[in-house]
Amino acid sequence: MLLIVAVTAGLGLLVALAGLGLMRLLRERSIGVMLAVVAVVTVVATVGGVVAITLQMIIEGAPRNIVLSVVAVGGLVGLGVATVLARRVVAASRRLVDAVHEASPTGEFVPPAGLPAELGTIAKTLEQAYRSLRLSHERERSLESARRELVAWVSHDLRTPLAGMRAMAEALEDGVVADPETVSRYHRQIRLEVDRLSGMVDDLFELSRIHAGTLRLSRRRIGLSDLVADALAGVEQLARAKGVRLAGEADVAVPVQADAGELSRALGNLVVNAIRHTPEDGTVWVRATVEEGVACLSVADCCGGIPADDLPRVFDVAFRGETARTPSTDGAGAGLGLAIARGIVEAHQGVIGVVNAGPGCRFEIRLPLSVPEGPAVFMSR
Repeated sequence: MLLIVAVTAGLGLLVALAGLGLMRLLRERSIGVMLAVVAVVTVVATVGGVVAITLQMIIEGAPRNIVLSVVAVGGLVGLGVATVLARRVVAASRRLVDAVHEASPTGEFVPPAGLPAELGTIAKTLEQAYRSLRLSHERERSLESARRELVAWVSHDLRTPLAGMRAMAEALEDGVVADPETVSRYHRQIRLEVDRLSGMVDDLFELSRIHAGTLRLSRRRIGLSDLVADALAGVEQLARAKGVRLAGEADVAVPVQADAGELSRALGNLVVNAIRHTPEDGTVWVRATVEEGVACLSVADCCGGIPADDLPRVFDVAFRGETARTPSTDGAGAGLGLAIARGIVEAHQGVIGVVNAGPGCRFEIRLPLSVPEGPAVFMSR
């Protein structure tokens, strides 16, 4: 028995080493060739061991022929099965490669059916990768379209006030306008246009920082009630000039970890946008509440609503929408305010959205709470 084990193990070890060496040499060849090598190594080791044992046992005549015939048939069957398996694996891999070649980087990838489990997993991974590529390409095209639209809008919005300031400056320089009242009015108008252009430049710089990922937040614990009060105070003059009423409501204890300046800018953009699109004698509501364990800032106006098709695009760069929400003559900017607000909120790991509600629409900012909320409430008007 020991002799049989020694002979079988020794011969099997030699065949295995030879097979491993051959597989190393063929490591870059087809997987079918690798499977054939595995099958050959297994059959040779088995047949060699049986033959060696048969000879060692000195089996003569018909018994030896029977044993060798059985072993030979078994070896041929094993090689045949391995060959069929190798051909099927190679055919499946070629079908997968053909499917990859047929799919464009921005198109649909349809994995072939009937693949082995491992190749099926690879096909699913490729399908997900192609889906990600397609979405990235669509997002890139959307951003490129938005960039072109932004350049067009900014060029228009810069050209108009610059042309007006140039005409007024030339009139003042040439002495065409000499009466003190007109001169003073021209000076005030030039100052207003300069302030407007400065605001547009600031918005462009802020948007470029957001898109470049260089927006740096100095987070600290702040209360949203203070943020609402400051936002209402900052737009009181604009609301009074437009004839719009302001109303605020906030739970006292709605603390979040946020950059007060940036978050205040985002909320301010929403409030200014609401005032500009609310008709005279309308009301803009600003609320800070806790909903389902999340801090919620909302700004509701009386703009008449946003078309359903435009709702998903409201926060896109340079989007201005239909007549109900196009900029007015008060210098509404280049359509950057909502895009900036979205960038700031997302930088805080928050979510911003808009829905049609009541006589207008409601913009909502949702941020994670830093501590559990309190029950107190205050009103600011």
